[in-house]
Amino acid sequence: MKDVPAGRPITPDSSLHGTVIPADAADLDTLSQVIADAFHDLAPSRWLIDDPAARREVFPGYFRIYVEHAMASGVVHTTPDRTAAALWIPVGEDGPAQPLDYDARLAVATSPWTGRFLAFDAALDRHHPAGISHHHLAMLAVSPERQGQGTGTALLRAYHAMLDHDARVPAYLEAADLRTRQIYLRHGGYADHGPPIQLPDDGPQMYPLWRECRPEAVTAGGQGERAGHPEGRPVPALPRRIPRGHTVRSAGNGPGAGPGTGPSTPSFKEQEHDEH
Repeated sequence: MKDVPAGRPITPDSSLHGTVIPADAADLDTLSQVIADAFHDLAPSRWLIDDPAARREVFPGYFRIYVEHAMASGVVHTTPDRTAAALWIPVGEDGPAQPLDYDARLAVATSPWTGRFLAFDAALDRHHPAGISHHHLAMLAVSPERQGQGTGTALLRAYHAMLDHDARVPAYLEAADLRTRQIYLRHGGYADHGPPIQLPDDGPQMYPLWRECRPEAVTAGGQGERAGHPEGRPVPALPRRIPRGHTVRSAGNGPGAGPGTGPSTPSFKEQEHDEH
């Protein structure tokens, strides 16, 4: 398996300085709630748990699993006021792997709806690309009160610039609906990646999208779309796959998660890339 080289650290572009910053463990609860609030009314969310009150109770703990995992294995970007989150996870050629102790933690967080969440994982797993290293935009969420102000766009462009400049690998995501799909097709440089993902039991469709690396977006002078990695952190190397049922202890990058990427981490990808 080929690892993405860390590359040299790069400095944020002045147009994004102070807008996109790396999250840390102190942000876990806040960002988990931000994602839960932003995703509450999406069609895949309603399919997972049809009762709104139960969704509000379950979702923060569920999304915390993935925020922890992305902090340990990839990159979590946020804003200074912690009203948005982008979870990026490097995926190796063998495809995605699960967070540490995922099955047990999922059961605790989502019971009695765990079966629905496992079916959701399986549907996304069947479509997730394998055989090529890439970075997975697992989630991109903006608090409802901050949508429409350019926050989602800033988060997206910051990481795209890093992928194009340092990592030089493609990106993958699953859009939650047709509206979001159109935004990524028109403005994010993405293209459809196979047919829609059909959730079971006449559930909604999601839309897998792929973005090729665009090194030409960075000019010879080092400007172009380049936004850089906040605080000059290097691009995370791609992990080895963690087979289902195995646990690997992290070297201390964050609580409760090991290297690898989630089982097709639930990138509803809505209420996030909200304006251009």
